[in-house]
Amino acid sequence: MRDVSLNPIRPAAANVAADAFALDDPDLIALASGNMRVLVAPQVGGAIAAYYEASPTGTVHWLRPATDAALAERDPLRMASFPLLPYCNRIRDARFVFGGRTIDLADDGNRFAHALHGHAWRRPWQVGARTANSVELLFEHVPDPQARGDWPFRYRAKQRIQLAGDALRVTMSAHNLADEPMPFGMGHHPYYPRTEQTRVYAHVQGMWHADSEVLPTHLGPHPAVDELHTGMSADAFDLDNNFAGWSRHATVAWPDEGRQVTMTAQAPFDHLVVFAPTSERQQLCVEPVSNTTDCFNATDTQAHVGGCVLMPGETLSATVNWTPQRV
Repeated sequence: MRDVSLNPIRPAAANVAADAFALDDPDLIALASGNMRVLVAPQVGGAIAAYYEASPTGTVHWLRPATDAALAERDPLRMASFPLLPYCNRIRDARFVFGGRTIDLADDGNRFAHALHGHAWRRPWQVGARTANSVELLFEHVPDPQARGDWPFRYRAKQRIQLAGDALRVTMSAHNLADEPMPFGMGHHPYYPRTEQTRVYAHVQGMWHADSEVLPTHLGPHPAVDELHTGMSADAFDLDNNFAGWSRHATVAWPDEGRQVTMTAQAPFDHLVVFAPTSERQQLCVEPVSNTTDCFNATDTQAHVGGCVLMPGETLSATVNWTPQRV
């Protein structure tokens, strides 16, 4: 596989020295707006390493921050959030049929048995235009027909990461550079601080039940659907599930700390993933995605599973916002 992703521009001095929170990585890009900070790690899959408030009374994290160890190991799964494309979640046995041919993604460097989250999260991104409160990250994939498991479609992706006042705004886009249609999905994978009091609010219509390998079995009711409407405890269920019919509005609240962050998204982020395992109580993800797990193999309607087909030259773009609030 060959990904045309140049080494990121190393920032001059990241202006975080005065903050109570700082990460020791010279490749981080620091964005600032008032007391709000975002640290971006283009070399770690185009990830966000931290989104926090630096105030005289202390540091408040709105997403779970990366650690120096996570950055040193270039581990996107331990960042604050990272991009998902050209698909979200798992593909059963790392293969699917599209346009009459089998697309085999096995052995592309993804260490999971069922191909997970595409490949862009495991590649460095190039740094584009920058301001004090925003940065553009660029990624282009050129398929290598000799590389086993390579994604066989050429495309270009971009993230614009911005602090708009206190809010974090991420606009993702993808452009099909291939001379044929390309199956496609995208999303972002935010982790949140999780405490015993954490609550998650979202309006969804149904949950994809899953097997022991986190692959979908059927779409149906679940107590989590109703509890999300009124505020579900992060400890209520053992979840690693997709939810269909999402209203594109979700809130993670810490009532004991008097604060919450609300995530709003544009179409086609019509699906929501909630990862709140009982075995790892420090983990909590509430993810906006355009497709459910294994959507390329699904036989359900597109309304239920999402995903799309980008025609040659077609571009897809959508924005996600995280807005913090004291309550």
